[in-house]
Amino acid sequence: MRPVHAAEDADFRGPLDVTRAATAVLDADGTVIGWSPTAQHLLGYPPREVLGHPVTAFMDPEPGDPLTLDVTGETPFRRGELRVRHRDGRLLRVSAAMFPLFHAGDGAARLLTVADEAETERWEAKQSMLRGLATESPVGLAIYDMDLRVVWTNAALYEEMGNTDYIGLGPDDMVTHGEVLSQGRPGTLLAVMRQVLTTGEPVRNLHYRGRPPFDVDHDHVWSCSYYRLQDTRGTLLGVCEETFDITDNYRAQQRLDLLVRAGERVGTTLRMDRTARELAEVTVPGFADAVTVDLWQAVLEGAEPTPPGTAPTSRVIRVWGGPGGEATAPGGGTPEQRAPVDYAPDSPQARCLASGRPVLERAANDDRADGTGEKTPLRSQLAVPLRSEGATLGLVTFTRDRNPTPFDSGELELADELAARAAVCIDNARRFTREHTAALTLQRSLLPQTLPQQNAVEPAFRYLPADNKAGVGGDWFDVIALSGARVGLVVGDVVGHGLSAAATMGRLRTSVRVLAQLDLAPEELLSRLDDLVGQTAHEQAAVGPDGGEMPDDDKALGATCLYAVYDPVTGQCRMARAGHPPPLVVEPVGGSVSSPDLPAGPPLGTGGLPFESADLDLPEGSLIALFTDGLVQTHDRDITHELDRLGAVLSRHTRPLDDLCDEAVATLLPEAVDDDAALLLVRTRKLGGHQVAVWELPSDPEVVGRARAAAAGQVTEWGLDDLVFTTELVVSELVTNAIRYASGQIQVRLIRDRTLICEVSDAGHTSPHLRHAGIDDEGGRGLFLVSQMTQQWGTRYTPTGKTIWAEQTLPSAGPAPASDDARTN
Repeated sequence: MRPVHAAEDADFRGPLDVTRAATAVLDADGTVIGWSPTAQHLLGYPPREVLGHPVTAFMDPEPGDPLTLDVTGETPFRRGELRVRHRDGRLLRVSAAMFPLFHAGDGAARLLTVADEAETERWEAKQSMLRGLATESPVGLAIYDMDLRVVWTNAALYEEMGNTDYIGLGPDDMVTHGEVLSQGRPGTLLAVMRQVLTTGEPVRNLHYRGRPPFDVDHDHVWSCSYYRLQDTRGTLLGVCEETFDITDNYRAQQRLDLLVRAGERVGTTLRMDRTARELAEVTVPGFADAVTVDLWQAVLEGAEPTPPGTAPTSRVIRVWGGPGGEATAPGGGTPEQRAPVDYAPDSPQARCLASGRPVLERAANDDRADGTGEKTPLRSQLAVPLRSEGATLGLVTFTRDRNPTPFDSGELELADELAARAAVCIDNARRFTREHTAALTLQRSLLPQTLPQQNAVEPAFRYLPADNKAGVGGDWFDVIALSGARVGLVVGDVVGHGLSAAATMGRLRTSVRVLAQLDLAPEELLSRLDDLVGQTAHEQAAVGPDGGEMPDDDKALGATCLYAVYDPVTGQCRMARAGHPPPLVVEPVGGSVSSPDLPAGPPLGTGGLPFESADLDLPEGSLIALFTDGLVQTHDRDITHELDRLGAVLSRHTRPLDDLCDEAVATLLPEAVDDDAALLLVRTRKLGGHQVAVWELPSDPEVVGRARAAAAGQVTEWGLDDLVFTTELVVSELVTNAIRYASGQIQVRLIRDRTLICEVSDAGHTSPHLRHAGIDDEGGRGLFLVSQMTQQWGTRYTPTGKTIWAEQTLPSAGPAPASDDARTN
């Protein structure tokens, strides 16, 4: 069977049309006097076997057969059914029509047309379909002539448009505020139809928005299709338009698309203000004309939110949106706009915060005050709480003041879903803010807030914590005052971020300070620090506080460190590093920048490998730059290039160190960083010869008095008469101990720095210790007296033995020393 649908060459004439049907001409008695070729083709009889015979001879009726028609009568009929016999004996069911012939001549009285019944039924079904499209179909139909003016509309379009007659109008004249929504199409329906006429290509499912005459205040959306009309000869007649109102489906799809976009674009960072901005950008202007987001101040600070029904302990802060609820431009929500918002008790926002449920309010027909008391135009508002785990974080207010369509219950559910998704992101940001704040507070409390007062170096530093995306890291630096006017310089970096990294940094910094007070050489200090890190990692075995395995993000994966000791008396600096970038050194004359050949030790915690140090002889005024890798290396920056840029800044070494620090940070890190960065600059100083006196003495008891007298004379020369007695006592006791418990040459050194330092060095390797002497003991009280009469004392080991030192506080004022040369005897 042929398909019912019409092909391009479809014949729209009916099967019983005389130009298509099998025809027989009958006289007044029903005798066949004319027989068409189509009749011969349909029934198989040639004209010679039919002409002159009554037409009933070819029929095969049965008694009471409704198919039998009176074809011999004079009454015409337009449609009937007959049962006829084919020449080969088959019975055929055919459709028939009979019409009178007037003034035909030759005795012709009637014309009988016959066609296959099945073909006729199919054609009548098509005709019925066409009548249905014109009268019953919900699809709107319009026919436009070649001038693209309406010449016909079906009943559906007429009724849909409020019984408005559109005859003679153009396609864009039927609605107001018309807009083609489909991408890639011309901007007007007129242009679309012209394109169809020109190209012959039909347009299907074009979305068009406008306001029809029966609803001039609200937008409707139609799905439109267009195709050319032409006659059987191919002559263009115009364009047919099919339209169907899809407003409800379109809005439902828009809401679904909005949720999808919100899932993709809201909450891309762990910043609450950025999440609020993303929510506004997703919903304006498609869903609302304006959006404001308000959060409890405690939530912004990372505190737990307030459960509904609980009296708030803080105020709501506007994090997105302008004054009075008006939307700011993208990029708004600046910190200066973050002011507390006071809502009237009966405002939808206040009721929303109090109940923890959405509040929908449609405005009256006049201006009214919004929740803040400010007059606003006609609008519809949705105040939706931002809830997480039953607690309210704040609220988001969706406003329509240009779109006249008020929010409905379906949009309330959509707004609630949008707010719920945003609330999850905001709560995650709140939790991160809490941890980040705690880690940053911990980190800052562990880093030096001020550097110790000393004369060995002039220091300056800058510390840049990582931005919120990466979290707090574990970089640190330190300047440690050591015995003998020396100074320890430290910079280190703990791998990882968060509280674990900050806590590990604190432990390492404390350990370095403790080990530094033992006056260990840099390589020895790093060895002990490496043992400590490895032991701690082994004991913890990456076990969390609940006994389970610690998350990867909370595990400290290791650390790097550089430790240097600078002696302002000799101008020598000894350095060692554990997996850390080497420093840069700038010469005081010429400003040439170099990186010393410093052996690269393994990172801390690897264990089993030795550390080596290098000694640098630095002229006074040399500049040393210690830094962490966050200053010069990221995934998209080449460390060699960045070191060159840092060297270019440092080459202007005569500038104040604070200015150099600022310029280095601005040059290397102009934007937010994803890793901590620390920079420590020190400009070396040297103690003048007039501040140091040295005596070389043999190991002989007779030299004790000479050493005591020489030290007293030097202290007097420095104008420190108040310290003469104590200095004589310290020198006497320490030299006596050196003679008694060690052997070889003895060195006595006095250093006038911020304190008066007395040092006695010998070849022994046994450290003295305090003890309580008995009443009858003749000795054992020397070190006790030294500890009681000096500010502090201690022991440090040297390659040739040990040095016992003691420091005394200088008087409030004293004359400047007169000599520029170190006194050596």
